[in-house]
Amino acid sequence: MIFMASQTPTPPPVAPKGKPMEDDGGSVVAEKQLQKTKPPQMYQVVMLNDDYTPMEFVVVVIQEFFNKDKETATQIMLKIHLDGKGVCGVYSKDVAATKVHQVQDAARQAGHPLQCLSEPVE
Repeated sequence: MIFMASQTPTPPPVAPKGKPMEDDGGSVVAEKQLQKTKPPQMYQVVMLNDDYTPMEFVVVVIQEFFNKDKETATQIMLKIHLDGKGVCGVYSKDVAATKVHQVQDAARQAGHPLQCLSEPVE
């Protein structure tokens, strides 16, 4: 069987933006407001300087866990050495926590007291 519509459907009335729309029953319908979401808070992974961890180990860790080339990793290591701390990367909260955990595990396994932490980017 083939069914055919006798009339084309009419679209529902659209209210102007920002103003309420009245329906046939006399009630007022509020317009839905779009919510604006903020981007997630970002965290920077910071390595701290110590007097015992070899510079070469720090460079290798930065290359391995933060995907930096040797030159960039060396620059970050020198910043850590000279300033006492250096930012290795900026990530979402969960990724930053994972990076901190990976760095600390690698340092402990190698017998180094390297410290790493994450802090919110301001």
